[in-house]
Amino acid sequence: MNRSLKAAWIAFSMLFVVAFNASAQTPKTLKFTKEGKFKIVQFTDVHFKYKNPASDIALERINEVLEAEKPNLVIFTGDVIYAPPADTAMRVVLQQVANHKIPYVVTFGNHDDEHNMSRRQLYDVIRTVPYNLMPEYIDTFDFVLPLQASDSKQDAALLYCLDSNSYAQPKEIGGYGWFSFNQVNWYLNQSKQYTEKNNNTPLPALAFFHIPVPEYNEAMTQDNVIMVGKKMERECSPKINTGIFAAMRLSGDVMGIFVGHDHDNDYAVMWKDVLLAYGRYSGGNTVYNNIPNGARVIEMYEGTRTFKSWIRQANNEIVYPVTYPDSFRKKKD
Repeated sequence: MNRSLKAAWIAFSMLFVVAFNASAQTPKTLKFTKEGKFKIVQFTDVHFKYKNPASDIALERINEVLEAEKPNLVIFTGDVIYAPPADTAMRVVLQQVANHKIPYVVTFGNHDDEHNMSRRQLYDVIRTVPYNLMPEYIDTFDFVLPLQASDSKQDAALLYCLDSNSYAQPKEIGGYGWFSFNQVNWYLNQSKQYTEKNNNTPLPALAFFHIPVPEYNEAMTQDNVIMVGKKMERECSPKINTGIFAAMRLSGDVMGIFVGHDHDNDYAVMWKDVLLAYGRYSGGNTVYNNIPNGARVIEMYEGTRTFKSWIRQANNEIVYPVTYPDSFRKKKD
């Protein structure tokens, strides 16, 4: 075998081993615990730069939160990386979770594919890191993760993981991207199928993506809402509303939406009976941030349409604990 063919075979073999190991170590299903709980940690806007000391605090915080919370699942809601080499940077961040043997998924932000790798290429990179739950790519970066009941294989809850896209197209509209009508229809079809399978009763569900929908802006202009957390900047939502929130509200399954994107917001507010929440900025000092970095934690409970959430920040401090929906309903005199 000549030298070039031998090198190609070694490279192929290494890729096969990495992919096999990632698959072998990844759990096939997600289930509520025997206590009927399921805990999610949301990391957002890590903005990681490989071999950049300013990013060290991001890795420290990720590991600190995982040690303290020991979640059943980790969800990254976009802008994981912020400089080339994109593949190496992505692997470094995700390996922090894999080291804890915790399953995870990634939704993309507007900055992830700005570093010489496309979303599709990054998707393939993510699938090589152990403990990922990213499904095989088939025409979309949107996917849904069912949570099985604690004592059976029956679906008991859903986690929608969506790609909120990047920038406005056409560019003259300005600002950030929005969900396409195809994506809204994809969600509606998924929701309908799971609802019909569950005797026409919507399953409790949560949704995760990067850019806040325009309803975040709308909710925060009202006088009668309860906000828990910090709002230190304007919501950078898209200028076009294609109706993903309306679809979720009217379908009746989604209880809460969790986003990132705006680093100085970490609030939660209930709008039309759906919780609109930000994660906590999880990155280091590679971009603007005026709130201590950390993560949002969500704990779901089997058989109920309620969940608890809180922010865990430096030194294992917990702030802004809430219960959906009770924390967001005004008490009667």
